[in-house]
Amino acid sequence: MSFTITCPICGERDVCEFHFGGHDRGPPPQQQGLRVEAYLRYSQFRTTRAGPQREWWFHSSGCATWFRTWRNPANNREEVPEVSDNE
Repeated sequence: MSFTITCPICGERDVCEFHFGGHDRGPPPQQQGLRVEAYLRYSQFRTTRAGPQREWWFHSSGCATWFRTWRNPANNREEVPEVSDNE
């Protein structure tokens, strides 16, 4: 299955030009008092859920830029999630 990713420098390109860098997990846990289990959970476990999620991508066959984008893995389309007033 092929889809497109929008590079912030080069624009919309086919996914074959990119390397997936993983889900954006946010900042790493604090080092002081960090247990091995907590670090492994942060560094190794991934969650793929239906709906948009923030991901890292590398434009390996283009401008060599790392960037983040929102993508829905259910349909492989870039989309920004809807934000409710409560968030």
